[in-house]
Amino acid sequence: MEKLIITVAPVGAETTRQDNPNLPISPSEIAEDVFNSWKAGASIVHLHARNEDGSPTQSPEVYAQIIDKIKERCDIIIQISTGGAIGMSKEERIAPVRLKPEMATLTVGSCNFGGEVFLNPLDEIEFFAHEMKKNGVFPEIEIFDLGMIANAESLMKKDLIPRQVHFNFVMGVPGAIPATPRNLLLLSESIPSGCTWSVAGIGKAELPMAVMAIIMGGNVRLGFEDNIYYSRGVLAESNAHLIKRIVNLAKELGREVATPDEARKIIGLR
Repeated sequence: MEKLIITVAPVGAETTRQDNPNLPISPSEIAEDVFNSWKAGASIVHLHARNEDGSPTQSPEVYAQIIDKIKERCDIIIQISTGGAIGMSKEERIAPVRLKPEMATLTVGSCNFGGEVFLNPLDEIEFFAHEMKKNGVFPEIEIFDLGMIANAESLMKKDLIPRQVHFNFVMGVPGAIPATPRNLLLLSESIPSGCTWSVAGIGKAELPMAVMAIIMGGNVRLGFEDNIYYSRGVLAESNAHLIKRIVNLAKELGREVATPDEARKIIGLR
């Protein structure tokens, strides 16, 4: 197996300090948290940004502050979110891509998202893909349900995304694909040959999906965006707290952890 790529998702758009007081919010806090996650074993950061009041933002200025502070500390792969927050316009969501980070997420379909709907019409998906290609940003394809893989293949045929790309399966969101071993196997066997994949299990699904991915040869995403607990009823102290456990489990299961440069090679970043 290739070495294990660990992505940290330290912030997200939904988690608040009322959920977990250890959530980083300011650019300095996020950068410090990412640095500690990198030291713990993360090679990619899936990045969201927040305003001073903690609300989600896609402001390129705020993202630029975070990115600069991260780059001062480490060589982690920076992957910005184009999901933003539910209700944002496509122009808001795409704005940070013009900072030309190494990677950005590309969600390739719509789905229920708890009590709301995460809307991604096909014309907007193509708009996001075109902007990423124009700015030289490598996409990570976000999959919330099986049918989205067909949409990704359509983008490949139109030469809007590479044919060998990295997928991330977001599993356990209420209203989207459940986080079960059977579904993870199905998703991993349904993506095009030559593509790499990771899994983000939501809430209590984070740990079992991560362990399955380690065994199956996939990769993992961890962090407060997806899960705020270390164990039942026990809040995680930090994102690094979650990562250290997976690093230890990976070693016990015979998977070495990739450095950022090794991750770049495995994924195929230019």
